[in-house]
Formats: sequence, C-alpha cells, structure tokens
Amino acid sequence: MKPGDSSKAELSASRRQLLELIQRYPFCRLENLEVRAGEPVFDPAPRITQEIKLGTENGPPQQLEKDDFLLRAPVVELFEHLNRISDGRVVVEVRHGLPFRLLLERLAGGDA
Repeated sequence: MKPGDSSKAELSASRRQLLELIQRYPFCRLENLEVRAGEPVFDPAPRITQEIKLGTENGPPQQLEKDDFLLRAPVVELFEHLNRISDGRVVVEVRHGLPFRLLLERLAGGDA
C-alpha cells in the first residue's frame, strides 16, 4: 500500500478499479493482470474467469455501491505485494469478494 491507502477513496484510480473488479466477481480469477510501478494496468484487460456457485448468492456485495469504506486486511496485503512486485504479471484469485491468493509469473533465473 502507499501511505494513506486505508480506504477506498484514498486509492489510486487503477487500484480502485481492481478493488471494484474483485467485488463485482466475488468468486473468480483475474488472469494476466499487468503490474507497473506497483499499480495494476488494465490495457490489455485482464482475463476474468468467474466461478458461479450453485445454490448460493453470487451477486456483488453491497459495498460495491459505496464510494468509501475501510479496506479489509486481504486487500491491504494484495496492494502491499503489488508494491513489492513493482513490474510483472499476476493472477489474483478471489473468494467471498476478497483477494485470496496471488500468483506471480516470473522467468526462470529471475529474482526470487
């Protein structure tokens, strides 16, 4: 996270866009998400593989409609990892409207 990023309103436009995607698709994988200087990039757009659970509610949470709210710990941790990655490509797995797992794509012989 960048200093002061503790609520949705304090996020950069690209981080807000990522947060809203995560909320819109509460069970999904965001694949091939480019990260540059720690910021998510949406050109080219990431691929979204949505998981629809049968017999349960699959819609976006009510927070999606709110302009501001405090960020939950998994969201903060996701943005902290993006800062550390700086530049690269990631896959974000989302469960219950929160980032659950982050997969990094790296070339062999690259930084660990």
